[in-house]
Formats: sequence, C-alpha cells, structure tokens
Amino acid sequence: MKTEKPEDGMEARKPPARIDARPEVYAIHRGQSGWALSRRSLFSAAAAAMAAVPKGAQAASCAAGAQAHLGPIRGVAISPDGRLLASGSGDSTVKLWSLPDGALLKTLTGHSAFVGSVAFSPNGQLLASGSADGTVKLWSLPGGTLLSTLNANSVGVSSVAISPDGRLLASGGYDNLIKLWSLPNGALLKTAGVESFNPWVTSVVISPTGALLALGSTDATIDLWSLPDGTLLKALTGRSFSVWSVAISPNGQLLASGSSGGTIELWSLPDGALLKTLTGHPRTVETVAISPDGRVLASGSDDQTIKLWSLPDGALLNTLAGHTADVQTVAISPDGRLLASGSYDDTIKLWSLPDGKPLPVCLMDPAAGCSGSGNGVTYTISGVSHSVPSGSPLPPGAVCTCNTVPFSACCSVGCPNVYWYPN
Repeated sequence: MKTEKPEDGMEARKPPARIDARPEVYAIHRGQSGWALSRRSLFSAAAAAMAAVPKGAQAASCAAGAQAHLGPIRGVAISPDGRLLASGSGDSTVKLWSLPDGALLKTLTGHSAFVGSVAFSPNGQLLASGSADGTVKLWSLPGGTLLSTLNANSVGVSSVAISPDGRLLASGGYDNLIKLWSLPNGALLKTAGVESFNPWVTSVVISPTGALLALGSTDATIDLWSLPDGTLLKALTGRSFSVWSVAISPNGQLLASGSSGGTIELWSLPDGALLKTLTGHPRTVETVAISPDGRVLASGSDDQTIKLWSLPDGALLNTLAGHTADVQTVAISPDGRLLASGSYDDTIKLWSLPDGKPLPVCLMDPAAGCSGSGNGVTYTISGVSHSVPSGSPLPPGAVCTCNTVPFSACCSVGCPNVYWYPN
C-alpha cells in the first residue's frame, strides 16, 4: 500500500467477548411526515436489498458524502473470526466496525499522523496499528483499550504484521528499517536495515508457518528474511518498479507483489523464482491480498478499481468498480466470502466473493460525513424539534428531519437516503 513520506505531508487472558450485543442500528427511510428512523437488523436489510439488485447492476449503498473516515483509508484488516473490521486512515484514527452489518463500534484515537497499516493477532485479542507518527500502538480487543505505544521508526511506520503464533510483531518504516518485537509485551528484539540506497519499506508480511518475513520496498526489490532471527535469506531483484504490497498464500508456497508499474508478480517460495507477471492495471498496484483457500488474488490500484485473479494460473476473473479514487488497501475475510476495500475517497466498500458483487452496506461515520460546527442530527418528538451531535443515539419514537444540521458546508444539499449508525 503506497504511503507518502512524512515530509511530503501527513494526512492528517479471557477469551474475547462475543459481539452479539450490537450497538443500536437504525435505518432511515422516507415517510409521509419526513425521515423516519426504525431499529432493524441491518444484515437482514442488506440481504433483502442485495436480492433486489438486478444481476450485473451496481448496488448503491451510500449516498454521496457518506464517509467512513475524515481522510483516505490507508489500511484495513479483518479479525480472525470475521466479525470485526479495523481501518486506519489519514485522519490519524483507527475505527472498529462490525461485520457483516458495517456498524461503527468504536473510534480509537492517539496517533498524531496518518495510520497506514493495521493487523489483528491470531486470537483476535490484540490489534496493532502503525502510523507516520513513528509509532506502533497495541490495542486490546474488543474494547479498544490502548495497551502500549512502541517507538518504532523515527520517520514513520509504513506497515505492520503479526506472526501466526501471535508472539512476534514486524514493523517496517520510511527509514528503511525493519524491527521485530515480542508480543504481548512489546519488547524490541531486533533492528535490521534494508541494504539499498534510501528505500522505504512499503509492506511486510509473515508466512503462515511464521518462519519467513517478506518485505517490499521502493528500491524495486523484495527481501526474504528468516524468523525469528531476522537473517536476510534472499533478495528478489531484476525489477524496474517500486514494490508497494506483498502477500503470501496460505500454503506458504506463493508470494504476490504489486508494483508501481501496474503489474503483479507471482513468485514461488522459498526459492524466490518468478513464476508469472499479471498485467491489467494501467496504474500502480497499491495492494494485494490472497484468499484463505489460495485460489483468488485481489488487487487494488490507482486506477480506482479492484481486480480478482484466479490462482495459480493468474487468469483475470473480474474487475470491480465503485471507488472514486485510488484503492489503497484490500482484505479478505477468513471464510473467503467477503472482500473489504479502502480508498482515497474516504470510503470502505464490502464485496461478496467469489462473484465480486458490491454489498449494499454503508460503512459510515456521521461525524466524517460533514465538517464544521453545524454537524449534527435533527429530529422531532411530539411536535418538538431537537438537535444532537452526529453519532448520538436517538430516542424511541423519534422522527428524523435531517441526518445533518442544514447549511453546514458539505451537507446543505439535504438529507441523503443512507443508513445511519450511532456511535
């Protein structure tokens, strides 16, 4: 996933609790007396809406201006149980969303610059976030309590990955350093440099066995390191373009990399032989992900599309359109049935797999949809009008008159027909 150097401008032991107790979820619909809110199962609503979408049609789940963050989505990850989505953004926050309904559960604050990468631990009890502020933060789940802050890279952290046994964290940064940390205590185990002239480490991934670390960098190489000792095994060279993302197949035998040349390379592991080059994106491939069964590769690009490819043959299966800016990050759920994508358009979209249909679920933070002091919600009860901040729960019987206070800078167009989630 491509990130800017900080100087280029910062954009801004109990098992985990079950998330059966969802926050209140409301659906907004137009009624004779205005916009009515009703509690409902959003997943049921989404399923019904999906069934009503004509074959081949795009499902419009969010109105214009409905955003997940106040900045570009730089990283997304799905929890091991498939019930949580974490997103990191140019607004310096991490958000937790429930799946598949897309309700916003919590916003995690504390970073002071854009969050470019997020990763769940294998047991789902820990989330790591890496930021251009030079730190990695460790958060407990599902509550989102900040456990510790690791001072990782002086000029910014570009990518984080957690080992399959949950005992090791790898972080890569703009200072061309890789750092290995023990978990859960966050002790620094090793610091190593990429041996090239001033590259950025753009992406790190740990193999399913936990014995191999692969990293991509702007010097057009992919380095393979042994774990846990951090010894450089091999550098995959001969390419002409920066590597922005790397992913390893579930069987550990295939490495996929996306480049600024618009290509995706498939490499065999552990020998590092180049197997195939996939073409189809006309611009930089920012992000790649491989499905849990190893049969589908997803790639996101500056061309605003996501492409699905079959593995290992590399045939193009589908092109997914819907974002209006660069697709920076993609993640596939553990059951392989859902794809999440994050973009520079400040939105997160959900797609079904393997068919690639857009899911009519809107991941929306009302506070991100509009800026300024006028941001809020108006409703009436018994003829009396009330205004509350966006994200505030509405009382039973409330009739929504607008989901943002009129005349705010970006919302004076009226009341969009979108799903609204209280924080």
